[in-house]
Amino acid sequence: MSTFDTPIERTLTERVERNGRQRVSLPGRDRLLPFLVPVAIIVAWQLASSAGWISSRIMPSPADVGVAFWSTTVTGQLPHDILVSAGRAFAGLLVGGSIGFLLGIANGVSKISEQLTDTTLQMLRTIPHLAMIPLVILWFGIGEGSKLFLTALGVLFPIYLNTYHGVRNVDRDLIEMGRVYGMGSWTLFRKVIFPGALPSIFVGLRYALGIMWLTLIVSESIAASSGIGHMANNAREFMMTDIVVLALVIYAILGKLADVVARALERRALKWNPVYQK
Repeated sequence: MSTFDTPIERTLTERVERNGRQRVSLPGRDRLLPFLVPVAIIVAWQLASSAGWISSRIMPSPADVGVAFWSTTVTGQLPHDILVSAGRAFAGLLVGGSIGFLLGIANGVSKISEQLTDTTLQMLRTIPHLAMIPLVILWFGIGEGSKLFLTALGVLFPIYLNTYHGVRNVDRDLIEMGRVYGMGSWTLFRKVIFPGALPSIFVGLRYALGIMWLTLIVSESIAASSGIGHMANNAREFMMTDIVVLALVIYAILGKLADVVARALERRALKWNPVYQK
């Protein structure tokens, strides 16, 4: 027995091992926990609808929404509208996200670039981009250009701000150490600055995904001839509440899927970081 192998240490070691075994057995349950509340809400919703406590004119039952999903899927309307909306959303994310990312990197590493563009960007950021819909329709009509412009504008600023913040908050000691070891500007950015800024960049990406779907919902409801928002707007005119609720559910599912993909990319890109290790 070593001088450190005391009864207290043995007890603590056994407790840590027991807790570790418990944590190993939890993942299955942990996967189910996030679904308990949504399932409970759906069950309560269906029971209240079946009992007549909720009018179908105000809120259709989950069964009615399921029937609407099946009917619109069989006709091919829903798959087409989903593909159209997803294409618009990710095209806007690609354009606006790329611009915001590049501006964030430039302003984060260059004082001159920051002085030239940051003030202007902050002024533009304070303008609600959805308030520009009437002007955007005048510029682009109700074609794809208006949706692309609004979505790109919506996602630009969250990604810009978080990229800029991430670059500026990289540990200065690490940067100085890289310079001491003879790293050039590009190597220093690739090995130190960019990896250090990645956590903040992914926060901006996940926030931008929410803004992306919000912008798309509004733009498709006002100025669109196809897409999920257009489907919901047409259903509203004919008082088809089941289709309207279905459109909201589809938006929620698409938003969740986008966030799941973003989190998977985050874990993969930051697997070197102990905070993001399982």
